[in-house]
Amino acid sequence: MTHQQYPPEPWTLCGDAFVSVWRLPEQELPTLPDDVEPISVAGSGFVVTAWVDYQEPGMLSYRELMATVAVYDGAKPAASITHIWVDSETSLAGGRELWRIPKDMAKFEWRSGRAITATAHGDDGPIAGAAFVPMTTVPIEVPSAFAVIQRGPLRSPMRAAGKPTLVRSSWWVNVDGPLGYLHGRKPLASIGLTDFEMRFGTDRPG
Repeated sequence: MTHQQYPPEPWTLCGDAFVSVWRLPEQELPTLPDDVEPISVAGSGFVVTAWVDYQEPGMLSYRELMATVAVYDGAKPAASITHIWVDSETSLAGGRELWRIPKDMAKFEWRSGRAITATAHGDDGPIAGAAFVPMTTVPIEVPSAFAVIQRGPLRSPMRAAGKPTLVRSSWWVNVDGPLGYLHGRKPLASIGLTDFEMRFGTDRPG
């Protein structure tokens, strides 16, 4: 797929996201690229998952499920994406070629009501599903900035701002699927980020 078939970086994306934080023994974390070190506290590391519904007026509209490991960027926290699925060929190509993000294709079901429910199915069967019930809206817009570090290591900056909401979550994970290491576990916390705007990647000359 050629460069012309996806937008050049940086990408500006908008939408809603639901993020969960998980604590795992360090030896049970997904494999990271060489020279990328997980953040460890008392022998445990952290996985951050996100269901994302990208919408207009962002550059692309698609849905996504991803799992990242909290890692070090020097002395700062960063993320390394170990598993990610999208329902957009354009997003898949751009993610792989621009930032070495290992995107795969999946089919999503997404329903919004009192609870927001999402499921993802890959070529080999169901991956995971989750339901999020909003509890308390934080009446401020919270900015966030960190790097995503992929093999190389390749460091790509990400900046986002949106309206955070505390949510109650429930998850189902296919024990035989690629996120099977999360099966039977409960996240430490979950949060929603609505109406966010995100800028991913670096301005490059030419």
